[in-house]
Amino acid sequence: LDTNGAHQETDVVVEMPSEKDNLFNAKPVTDVKAEWLKTLSDLNVCSQKGLVEMFDSSIGAGSVYMPYGGKYQLTEVQTMVAKLPVLKGKTDMVTMMSYGFDPYLSSWSAYHGAIYAVVESMAKIVCAGGDYRKIRFTFQEYFRRMTEDKTRWGEPMKALLGAFEAQMGFGLPSIGGKDSMSGTFNDLDVPNTLVSFAVDTASEKDVITPELKKAGNVLVLFEIKRDKFDIPVYAQVMEMFTNVADAIAKHNIVSAYTLNAKGIVPAVSKMAFGNMLGVTINEDVDAAELFAPKYGCIVAEVPADKVSALTGDYRVIGFVNDKAAFEYGNVSIDIKTALDTWKKPLEKVFPTIAVKGGEKLDTPVYNAKEIYICKNKIAKPTVFIPVFPGTNCEYDSTKAFERAGADVITKVFRNLTADDIRESVEEFEKSINKAQIIMFPGGFSAGDEPDGSAKFFATAFRNARIKEAVEKLLNERDGLALGICNGFQALIKLGLVPYGKITEQSADSPTLTMNTIGRHISKMVYTKVVSNKSPWLAKATLGGTYCSPASHGEGRFVANKEWLDKLFAEGMVATQYVDLDGNPTMDEEWNVNGSYCSIEGITSPDGRIFGKMAHAERRGDSVAINIYGDQDLKIFESGVEYFK
Repeated sequence: LDTNGAHQETDVVVEMPSEKDNLFNAKPVTDVKAEWLKTLSDLNVCSQKGLVEMFDSSIGAGSVYMPYGGKYQLTEVQTMVAKLPVLKGKTDMVTMMSYGFDPYLSSWSAYHGAIYAVVESMAKIVCAGGDYRKIRFTFQEYFRRMTEDKTRWGEPMKALLGAFEAQMGFGLPSIGGKDSMSGTFNDLDVPNTLVSFAVDTASEKDVITPELKKAGNVLVLFEIKRDKFDIPVYAQVMEMFTNVADAIAKHNIVSAYTLNAKGIVPAVSKMAFGNMLGVTINEDVDAAELFAPKYGCIVAEVPADKVSALTGDYRVIGFVNDKAAFEYGNVSIDIKTALDTWKKPLEKVFPTIAVKGGEKLDTPVYNAKEIYICKNKIAKPTVFIPVFPGTNCEYDSTKAFERAGADVITKVFRNLTADDIRESVEEFEKSINKAQIIMFPGGFSAGDEPDGSAKFFATAFRNARIKEAVEKLLNERDGLALGICNGFQALIKLGLVPYGKITEQSADSPTLTMNTIGRHISKMVYTKVVSNKSPWLAKATLGGTYCSPASHGEGRFVANKEWLDKLFAEGMVATQYVDLDGNPTMDEEWNVNGSYCSIEGITSPDGRIFGKMAHAERRGDSVAINIYGDQDLKIFESGVEYFK
């Protein structure tokens, strides 16, 4: 190494991997059912949903893929796909990123491990609808500590040579990397690690989702050819990627998944879980092949009448069935058994539900005889959105209101000095006086401290001048107020819901508290409109179900029986968490935070103030396309229309 004139050198011995331990060799399988379930429970295959849901996946209203898709949100995506963020206007450009790495392959041969890390990361981009020719790479490397031992230097040498060969083979460059040679602690070494991250851009119209779509569709396998040293034949791989991309562009492939060390079984299983469809594998597929390593190979779902339109080498290996079961010869595994097996290994470590079961609820739908009508009409209302340290939804909320036809004022509440606070109060008062709507956005104002979520938010709005401005907006100008997530928490703490005015909470006031699971949860939720009393829901369908992102740690609505009875009787329960059939439920799969009576949103007595947990503002063209259901509650359009 010639580094800045300081000459350094070392001897390197590159060892050949053992043919006896070759991981490409398929192992015989005698009991397909047992092996299928064993594979699903492998830590490299099993569900990580409880971990993934801790992180906000919908912020910015730009996630084209949610981490888990399908009606049941159970098909794990392999690629990050997100819209390019723009402050104003629209874009149809998406960014893509995927990774490839197998620790077992890299431990056997760092050379092969790096090559197939590159191939796997590329295949995942192709399966999402990306163009492999535009891919750029960045690599992350970890190896055991280097010593005088020549063979230790051979491992990173092999990995870098492998990654370099793959780049030369595909004609694609790496544009960055992060290396770390310190993967040793005492006598413990990390596996040889070179992770390939592939990045790409595409148009949103090119993107497909990985969950199986329809019973009767055919499953085809596109395989990578290897030479006698188990190195991919690069020209054939590029031809395969081109053929798959072409079929996706022509809608001949409707879903696709990249295979890895575990073969066909985990891929088709995960594809099936999202919509709870079954899979039948043809008997001419050898049992051992179901579980054999197929790094970078692709299984695709093709409408039966489109199979003949495919080009290149492929094999039909089965079809999608409507039996909710995995079938192979005389073997049948019902999808619930497979799903339970897949979920079980990490459920105690990263739980997805705190309380099992949960009954369906028989709660009323409130049909108001009349809805509050605005007396002070205005063609284009102005919305004031207050921003506190920790607020993170002001951009999404602004876009939602501007899209609906309103003007928006946002102001940041500055609190570093006493002068900052005084100036912020003055700015807030002036802005509220100009507005017809006040919208409390989501986020984690003041880090949810002190003493719980939105406490600081509410404290600021109890300031006499701001409180008076809010009361004038509501009482003298017939204004509206909306609070989503952290904003709902602020409305509750201020008393604006359910009381309709800023007032102190009493010991029996309804409130929002920690989710039953005891952590932040981020997933899409189904909510049902159960009252048409609020102007905010004028454009929604009474009894209709809508799908919106939830992202909160303290969203559990709690109230005593007297309050619950009152809220339902007076039509102040606006929305409830429901299952796919529209049933309000205490099942935490759907009622994600364990809210009493499955309540997701409530209003003030006259309906003009509306607080809800799910982020109706986080929607847009090609957002969350692997989620099923109507995502547009039209509350922003309803709020603007109210003044007309």
